[in-house]
Amino acid sequence: LPVAVQAFEMEIIPANRIVAQIGETLILTCNTTGCESPRFSWRTQMDNPLGGTVNNCGTYSTLTMNPVSVVNSHEYLCTVFCGVKDKKEKSTKVELYSFPSDPVIEISPSLVAGEPVTVTCKIPDVYPSDHLEVLLKKEEHVLHTENFYQDDITNTETKTVTFSFNPTAEDIGKEITCVAKLPIANMDFEPKERVTSQKLNANFGPQNTVIIASLGKSPIEGDPVKLTCVTESNPPPQILWRKHLADDSIQHLIENNVLSIPHAHFTDSGLYICEVINLVTNKTDKATMDIVVQDGPKNTVISVIPSTAVKEGETVTMKCTSSGNPAPVISWKKKAATGESEEISKDATLTLQNVKSQDLGLYECEAYNQFGKEEKTVKLLVQVPPQNITVLVYPSANVKEGENVTITCSTYSNPPSQMVLKKVHQEKEIILPSVNGTFILYNVTKKDTGRYLLDVFNEVGSNIKVIEIAVVGRLEKTDQMIPLIIAFSCVTAIAVPVVAILIYVSRKAKINGSYSLVKALRLKV
Repeated sequence: LPVAVQAFEMEIIPANRIVAQIGETLILTCNTTGCESPRFSWRTQMDNPLGGTVNNCGTYSTLTMNPVSVVNSHEYLCTVFCGVKDKKEKSTKVELYSFPSDPVIEISPSLVAGEPVTVTCKIPDVYPSDHLEVLLKKEEHVLHTENFYQDDITNTETKTVTFSFNPTAEDIGKEITCVAKLPIANMDFEPKERVTSQKLNANFGPQNTVIIASLGKSPIEGDPVKLTCVTESNPPPQILWRKHLADDSIQHLIENNVLSIPHAHFTDSGLYICEVINLVTNKTDKATMDIVVQDGPKNTVISVIPSTAVKEGETVTMKCTSSGNPAPVISWKKKAATGESEEISKDATLTLQNVKSQDLGLYECEAYNQFGKEEKTVKLLVQVPPQNITVLVYPSANVKEGENVTITCSTYSNPPSQMVLKKVHQEKEIILPSVNGTFILYNVTKKDTGRYLLDVFNEVGSNIKVIEIAVVGRLEKTDQMIPLIIAFSCVTAIAVPVVAILIYVSRKAKINGSYSLVKALRLKV
């Protein structure tokens, strides 16, 4: 059977006519069948430049226009040669348009009620502009229409329509709409109508500025706090947060409508100020909010006037202060000897007049609110001079030679008293400290007869007692006579050296049979 031979044919795709938008990519394809090695040729009907790139690929050839421009508005012919004699040719027409984006509305100057305003509508990169129709509307009311039928077009153009009018106060907030249409007959593209709207806004404010707190004005310590500054202003204002400090200085914080504190602390309490500035109207407004962070008592302090150590009969004032929110309730307690506390006052200030020795002790200030309590203590010392002094002489103030005389002294005082026994002579006196309030005169002689002054003293006062001692007669046993030894001590700071002196002088007295201890302690007046 004879083999069927396919006839030589060609086609151009898209066929006859194509509508393309300027700036996009367009590919024309010339395809053949029935020819093993076709040769292709592209040209325009008027032999203008192709404005594209040819690519031959065996049985087909492409003409790529990237991007499409006004130079591509032609009828393109593709000629195919097969062998020596066969030739075929077909064409397609490229029709162009450009309508790439919605109109852009500008309103100037910024609207102020009662003053004229100009609305400008721009339609970018239109082609062919001689078909363009533009409509300006306020809500549904047509303000202006315009077309460009008389344009002598050569390329894409941005077309502008302007219109001025006097707005009323009722116009504020209404929409201005620009409708642009490109109705080209027999050209199949979408969209053929583009619309943009913009509200007719007036410049105003700032006004009615307020601060909104996420957790109210009294958050609890540790809570997150968010303060939002809300105002009415057009254009939107510049916002500045500040905080008024206790020393009347101002702390600048952030420039944002929201001020956030992740974990509120007592020190975050204070007066917050939101200041708003409209840079167009050159007006300012502000709002304030006093934030008090709630927490338990803190920084509790006791102050004592004149001091924690006072003399009996003086007046002492103890004042307790504490920070916290709500303000802590303050009370005073005194600890008894049993260790238990007794409430003595519910005032922050505790005043003790004409203090007595029984007022000394530990005082406790308690600061309390619903979030906790804090306690502080202070020890009050009441200084009392020597009083209620009792002196005992044993066996009596009249003794015989060789006897021992013991003088004991007891008293009440604070701080504890020191005691010194003095024997008065005409030109000199002997000063003898005590051992725990006791003085012992060993193996007295007639020379020990005389007046003794017992000086009892502390930091706040002193008292002197006079003792008359008379040594008469002799004891029957004389072989045990020992020179007078007076044992004594003083404050802790000199106790050790005094004991050493006692031992040394005592030994010397026994050896020499003399009053060497007395001589050692004599002070010339």
